[in-house]
Amino acid sequence: MLNSGQASIATVVAEPEPVELDWTATALVIIDMQRDFMEPGGFGETLGNDVLRLATAVQPIANLLGMAREMGMLVVHTREGHLPDLSDAPPAKVERGAPSLRIGDPGPMGRILIRGEPGHDIIADLYPLDSEVVIDKPGKGAFYATELSDVLQKYGIENLLVCGVTTEVCVNTTVREANDRGYRCVVISDGCASYFPEFHDMGLKMIKAQGGIFGWVTDSAAILKAVNAETAIV
Repeated sequence: MLNSGQASIATVVAEPEPVELDWTATALVIIDMQRDFMEPGGFGETLGNDVLRLATAVQPIANLLGMAREMGMLVVHTREGHLPDLSDAPPAKVERGAPSLRIGDPGPMGRILIRGEPGHDIIADLYPLDSEVVIDKPGKGAFYATELSDVLQKYGIENLLVCGVTTEVCVNTTVREANDRGYRCVVISDGCASYFPEFHDMGLKMIKAQGGIFGWVTDSAAILKAVNAETAIV
């Protein structure tokens, strides 16, 4: 999917070691950058979280998204949410904890975490193009009960650049699912965020531990540098 003249192989500085990526077999996966998690009045805030903590991930993701679009790289956006009748929302999930509003309850941006409601949609700064893939998922991981595996196979994808929110929940779950399916995952540290800074740090450490047990960790600048270095060679 790369544009004509674009070099395809690059070495990215990462932890625990540099990783070589073939851009023609790489997708950018943006996890759950939804209004329900990112903005006041959404599901994240009903759990008692400071949603402004997630804002740090927006610009790094925007930079990568611009790069991916320019290169013609496959872009996948995910959204966590449920059908209006809650038939795909297990009671154990709906009833868990003590949020001020539960999944399906009316909120400032429509029913909380329900597909089709304003809060379920992706924030304006990262809004998908019509040509980009949007995966609606009922769980934390992007592979469970979705068509993501089929999409990645269709495009011959082997490597995933993973970013989004939150680091320790949906990002980590998706990376673990992808790892079990044989994908090479590179997690973008500044393109991820958590309501809890210590969980963000530990979530990244868990991915790159033991020689990269689930994948590699780098930042958006390292990806852009690798892309620019290869472009300069052409």
